[in-house]
Parts: sequence; structure tokens; C-alpha cells
Amino acid sequence: MTFNDIFKSSFLENIASVTILDMVLALTLAFGIGMFIFMIYKKTFAGVMYSSSFGITLVALTMITTLVILAVTSNVVLSLGMVGALSIVRFRTAIKEPLDIAFLFWSIAAGIVLAAGMIPLAVFGSIVIGLVLLVFANKKPHLNPYIVVLRCENHDSETAATEFLKNQVQRMVVKSKTAQKGNIELNIEIRMKEDNTDFVNILSEMNGVTSAVLVSYNGEYMG
Repeated sequence: MTFNDIFKSSFLENIASVTILDMVLALTLAFGIGMFIFMIYKKTFAGVMYSSSFGITLVALTMITTLVILAVTSNVVLSLGMVGALSIVRFRTAIKEPLDIAFLFWSIAAGIVLAAGMIPLAVFGSIVIGLVLLVFANKKPHLNPYIVVLRCENHDSETAATEFLKNQVQRMVVKSKTAQKGNIELNIEIRMKEDNTDFVNILSEMNGVTSAVLVSYNGEYMG
């Protein structure tokens, strides 16, 4: 072993392992696919509160995954160390919408496939996934579940209001009922026949009905 071998830097030897052209091309395509995923997320979002930071995270996650896979594919030793380093990472952020998990995996998968050099698969696959999400996630509003909160004074007004509501909607299920002296409160899940809420106004004007409230509902129950 010579004096030069002792101070030889393996770090400098890895500088040219990934060319500038490969880096620019991969990160540019990752940014483009990430923006496409972001736009699909905005079009298909159906939650209560839209988070712009999550959309930006999708773009960043695609580019970061591409960056990591580029480094891994250029060095076998680095790939083994990367597996050990990433295995200790834990994410504690709660996912509020089930569809958000699909977008996270989509961003990671696009970055991996893109950095592996399978550019047509990354682009074509992202387009197909985006079209599928646009078709199935964007449903007509009147097919979504709603909750009608109905307050009545007595049993007769309750019967008349529920019979009227049954004829106005496609499907109706009573989820809860609270009865007190002079006050009956019903929580009813409905599926509307069309995107028209005028029946709520008629309900509120019926004899014995004190109030009628229509609330958008995501349809998730425990138990």
C-alpha cells in the first residue's frame, strides 16, 4: 500500500457514476409526473378540507424517490446501505382519506420506475392510473350519501315527514332517533334521485316539523 492509496478518496470516484444528463432528465421527468399526480389529486379530491401541502408532498416524493433510486442503481454497496438506513424511518402522520394512500404509493412507484430507466412505463402507467382515478373517483353528487337531520313535534308529523322524504329520494335509512317530550329528532341517511335539494325546503314548511337540515356525508360508520 502506497502513501497515495491511504489518502485515496472513494467519495471522489463516485462523482461520475451518474451523468449530468441522466440527473437532469430523470428529475425533470419526475417533476412532470409529480405535477400530473398533483393535478389528478386536485381533480379527484372529495374530502372535507383540501390540503395543498399534501399535493406538494406528492411532487416532492416523486422527485426524492427518483433521486434515491438513481443513487442505488449506480452503486451496489450503496443500495445495501440504503436498505438499512431507510428501514429505521417511521412516518407518524395520519392518513385521513383512504384514497390518499393510493396517491402516495403512486408517487413512490413512479419515481422508482422512472429512475430505473423505464420511462415509457412510468409515463404510460401514470396516464392510465390518472384516467382510472378520474373516471371512478368523480361520481355524480346526487349518488353520494347525505344525512337529513329532521326535528318533529309529534308522531303524526314524524310519519308524514318520513313518508314524504321516502318518495323524494332513491334510498332512505334511519340511522338514529332521539325522542323527548314535544321533540323528535331523526338522523336519516339518503341517496338523492337527482341533484336537487328543494325537498328540504318543503320538509321544513310541513306542519309539526320544526327544522330540516341536509348534510353531506362520507358514509363511514363504525360498527
